Amino acid sequence: MIEIKDLHKSYKMGSNSLHVLKGINFNVQEGELVSIMGSSGSGKSTLLNILGMLDEADSGSYTLDGLPIKNLNEKIAARYRNKFLGFIFQSFNLISYKSALDNVALPLYYQGVKSKERLDVAMSYLEKVGLADWAGHLPNELSGGQKQRVAIARALASNPKVLLADEPTGALDTKTSYEVMDLIQGINDEGRTILIVTHEHDIAEMTRRIVNLKDGVIIDDSKVNQVRALSNV
Repeated sequence: MIEIKDLHKSYKMGSNSLHVLKGINFNVQEGELVSIMGSSGSGKSTLLNILGMLDEADSGSYTLDGLPIKNLNEKIAARYRNKFLGFIFQSFNLISYKSALDNVALPLYYQGVKSKERLDVAMSYLEKVGLADWAGHLPNELSGGQKQRVAIARALASNPKVLLADEPTGALDTKTSYEVMDLIQGINDEGRTILIVTHEHDIAEMTRRIVNLKDGVIIDDSKVNQVRALSNV
C-alpha cells in the first residue's frame, strides 16, 4: 500500500540547511496498523506530512497504492488526498459552526456527492462511532473524546485507503485515549490501513508494528504483540 525508498528532506534555516529525513526506507502493507514514534525533532511529523501529500521529499520515492507521488501541484495533491487518505488530528480540526453531522459529511461535499446521500453516509459513520444521538450538536457541545470520534467518522466517510493519525490521543485523558484506540483497533480489524504518529508508548503498543525514528533515520522497525485497548480501561 505504501512504499518509501531512500527518502530525504531538508529545510533551509537562514544560511544553513537542516537535514530532517536522512534516507528513510519502509513499506506498509494493506491492512497494517503501524505506529511511528520518536522524540521532538526525530522527523516523524515531517514523514507524516510527506505521506499525507502536505509536503514533498527532496529525493527518494513515495508510492501509494501503486501510484508514484511526485511533483504534484496543489490541485492534484488535494484530489489524491481526498481519494486515498483520511486524516485524524490531535486538535480534531472540526469546523466550529457546523454540526457533527455536517463535519462528517464535509469530505463527501468535496467529492461531489449529493446532499441527501452525503448526509446519509455521514449519519452511518456517526452511528459506527456511537454518536448518532449527537449528530445535531456543535463541536463546543461535545467532549474531547466525542470530538475525536467525530473526526474519525469524518476521516472514514470518504472511504479512504489509508488513515493517517497525528497524535490522535494527545489531547485526551487516559481512559478516553484507550476508548479512541479501541475504535481505531476495530476499524483496523475490518482491514483498514492505519498509521499513527505518537510519543506515547502505551498507545504504540496498541498497534501491530512500531517504527522508531531518531535524528531522521529509522533505528528500529518491529512487529509487536498488540495490546487490546479495552483491556487497559
